[in-house]
Amino acid sequence: MIIAHDLGTTGNKASLHTDDGRLVTAVTVRYDTDFRAGGIAEQDPESWWRAVCRAGRELLARGGTPPERIGAIGFSGQMMGAVLLDRAHRPVRPAMIWADHRSTEQARTLAAELGEERAYRLLGHRIHPTYSLAKVMWVRDHEPRTFRRVAHVCLAKDYLVQRLTGTLVTDPSDASSTNAFDQRAGAWSRTVLDAAAIDPGLLPDIAESTSVVGRVRARAAEEAGVPAGVPVVIGGGDGPLAALGAGVLTPEDGAYAYLGSSSWISMAARRPLYDPALRTMTFNHVLPGHYVPTATMQAGGASLEWIAQVLRPDDGPERVALTLARIEDADTTGLYFLPHLLGERSPYWNADARGAFVGLSRHHGPAHLAKAVLEGVAFNLATCVGAFREAGHPVDRVDAIGGGAASDLWLRVLADVWGARIRRRSIVEEANSLGAAVTAAVGSGLVDGFEVARELSEVQVEFAPSADRHRDYTARHREFLDAYRSLEPWFANSHLLDN
Repeated sequence: MIIAHDLGTTGNKASLHTDDGRLVTAVTVRYDTDFRAGGIAEQDPESWWRAVCRAGRELLARGGTPPERIGAIGFSGQMMGAVLLDRAHRPVRPAMIWADHRSTEQARTLAAELGEERAYRLLGHRIHPTYSLAKVMWVRDHEPRTFRRVAHVCLAKDYLVQRLTGTLVTDPSDASSTNAFDQRAGAWSRTVLDAAAIDPGLLPDIAESTSVVGRVRARAAEEAGVPAGVPVVIGGGDGPLAALGAGVLTPEDGAYAYLGSSSWISMAARRPLYDPALRTMTFNHVLPGHYVPTATMQAGGASLEWIAQVLRPDDGPERVALTLARIEDADTTGLYFLPHLLGERSPYWNADARGAFVGLSRHHGPAHLAKAVLEGVAFNLATCVGAFREAGHPVDRVDAIGGGAASDLWLRVLADVWGARIRRRSIVEEANSLGAAVTAAVGSGLVDGFEVARELSEVQVEFAPSADRHRDYTARHREFLDAYRSLEPWFANSHLLDN
């Protein structure tokens, strides 16, 4: 059996799989995020560890699985964060997760030093405060006493693997999310690190995603409820592993959309994709020699969760479903939501952007607001879909995964806005951990190759676009873009915002 952990933004989604990767059962253990004004988004790495230990024990209990049957453990993790450790591998401060964008000034300084185009071609990404490197620079500049204690910098999953095995490494997919990784060389970029004045020695060694990097130590085994000696496979970042969990291994497999806290549209490729307008980015795939061109927005599912919290604060875990109930017929003509609650990556790369409802009228109520949020995310990603189409990558069929993919209404909106067939797969919320399980199975020799991923999740339903609604949404998309362009100068007045 295989245990896979997907260390996400809201919790650890852990799953138990047979030795060929098939899902047996899954649990989610949630943890908190400290969101504060000033672009702060932090989590306690110790809460990740507690979630991994609790989830592992619950999985074995639910599956009726004796611990000695566990043959491998694999990891998927939230990307682009910064976990700062001392010499004993203890966190010196809370982890700055991907949503933290307080390092705007450090990112701008680094981009000016390197040049945007040069950095983009070297890294596959623009320089931006959501990436790890600018966060490390911010701690150096604003918390010098803390920074003097830093001996290691890693990503979320790497910290958990170190807790289990004593080995601190990362993999190419996660390394490619740091703004410090030379994508073509497959190594840390000395050019970028020198420009950032960050010691390369702080960064971990890089191992292939399928590498067995260690075995569970006795002390960790006691806490985690798994036997000592179980092989641990390093795994990868949640974006590339989501692609694997969606069965997207090669360009021929089409595109997929992830509807989680952050949301993205992505595909597999055999070389990095460079967008002349710098709207998209490219991660390394967990498959060696493959890449994952991606356009990621900051607050996709997070926008839906936010409006649900605002409209139904007392309804607990059911608030999202209750918010979505009976809103399909709400007429949102002329009403737009700009879904930039956490600044924005694709397509604008503007950390100063903010969320906004535009076109509100007295007759608008909760149903209109909730539907406008769904449409706002779809419109924002439509700009990204257009970038891929302009680059010659057709986006005609998209497999949807992530928690938001459970909503029929949202998938119909995506189909109509994008003019593409949207398909929901049988495994949506556990797609990342499925990718981690397959990677662990390959790395530990339980299966022969990644191709098994295509057989582990089936298409359940397909939503075809309505020609009439697509025509209407195409015109409204232009108005949505105009609303952003009109507000962009206001966003730039940082004294008006909580930068």
